[in-house]
Amino acid sequence: MNAVAALDAIDRRILRALQENGRITYDELAAQVGLSGSAALRRVKRLEEAGVISGYVALVKAEAVGLGLTAYLTVRLTKHTESHQRNPMELFHASVQAWSEVIECAALTGEMDFLLQVVVEDMAHYSRFVMDTLLKHPAVQDCKTSFVMQRLKRTTALPV
Repeated sequence: MNAVAALDAIDRRILRALQENGRITYDELAAQVGLSGSAALRRVKRLEEAGVISGYVALVKAEAVGLGLTAYLTVRLTKHTESHQRNPMELFHASVQAWSEVIECAALTGEMDFLLQVVVEDMAHYSRFVMDTLLKHPAVQDCKTSFVMQRLKRTTALPV
């Protein structure tokens, strides 16, 4: 299914409603989007099977679980050399998956190779992560950090 071409106005209303409240019942969803409960269920199942809806999660407030410091790090990798058995990108890709402090990693264009969003308890935890994990990684050449001082907007909802 070509997800973009196949989404009609009702599908988009369903997606908006589920992004706002993923625990809504099918009857509540149906009433909100103007369908019967069974029709809403069929639409949601179709969106799940097509990969438009990739999963459901609980959003946890970082500060409430002791993760009070958020940082964005840009990372530059070393360049590929003949002495490496694996490409530095492959090494980094594999490693970043295991670092629990990293909640998002995006490959970038431009001067730096990756942008990491990192959540940690405090500055000491951040320092340990950078000094003992990130900068000791054989593929990492350099990193630069910006700390979040205040969040002005945070959402997981896409503008569908």
